[in-house]
Amino acid sequence: MATAGRTMGAREWGLLLLLSALWGGSFFFNEVALRGFRPFTLVACRVLLAALMLHLVLRLRGGRLPLGGNALLAFLGMGILNNAVPFSLIVWGQTEVASGLASILNATTPLFGVLVVLLFLPDERPTWNRYLGVLVGFLGVAFMLGVGALKGLGGNLLGQCAILGAALSYALSGAFGRRFARLGITPLQTAAGQTSAASLLLVPVALLVDAPWALPLPGLAPVASLLALATVSTALAYILYFRILAAAGATSVFLVTFLVPVSAVLLGVLVLGERLAIEHLLGMALIGLGLGLIDGRLFRRLGGGLARPAA
Repeated sequence: MATAGRTMGAREWGLLLLLSALWGGSFFFNEVALRGFRPFTLVACRVLLAALMLHLVLRLRGGRLPLGGNALLAFLGMGILNNAVPFSLIVWGQTEVASGLASILNATTPLFGVLVVLLFLPDERPTWNRYLGVLVGFLGVAFMLGVGALKGLGGNLLGQCAILGAALSYALSGAFGRRFARLGITPLQTAAGQTSAASLLLVPVALLVDAPWALPLPGLAPVASLLALATVSTALAYILYFRILAAAGATSVFLVTFLVPVSAVLLGVLVLGERLAIEHLLGMALIGLGLGLIDGRLFRRLGGGLARPAA
């Protein structure tokens, strides 16, 4: 079984970059969709539509969802940790916190991930270069998004704590999700199972809390954003997520939260014609340095002193 201690190859890095691009637009899609949907309704519709799409793909490929007791409990746990809790906290948090600050707070996932690995995954053998790489990568995210994104830090404390809670939940889900490879469950089955479990939890909550039938019909832009969230940022993204998790382990998959802001900035430049500022370039350089430290190969070639396991 692969662990995060394994150095990622070109395929895993490529999947990680693609996943960051798919998740890079999720904060934007959330902001637009919230103009027409209440938070719990948005999250419930997102995971329900994603689950339906994933089940359709699974059936078309001749597969089926495993229904054994261990598999069902694993789907439920992953649906809570990786969908229901973080999606709800982030969407609600974005009603209080600007998307730039939300991206920085979400990028604490690898920091929480280091703690989770130390507590629950002793076989992943943390190294000093990984600790340093996580810190440098986080500083790169903060530097790239700029001082302006930090202006709200300290205000709207509940919203900020909600997004930090989502980051912690994502970190726990990375450790929890390693069990699917041991159970012989494929990434497609895992993605379909976790979104199905999250749907069973979130749809009743949305009906009770939001009473969506009493709200006005959403406009075209919120509906289009919801469909993008369900198809691109959830269904397809989680297939990639579980492939990376199975191949490279929990610590490696956490790194996507460093790359999400990079993808968001580059998409803004390429699609919306936004300006690429010097702080973006310097922040990306720091993120690249952090990822290089975590990967470790370049520094091992230069001497390897940082790559020894931490005591």
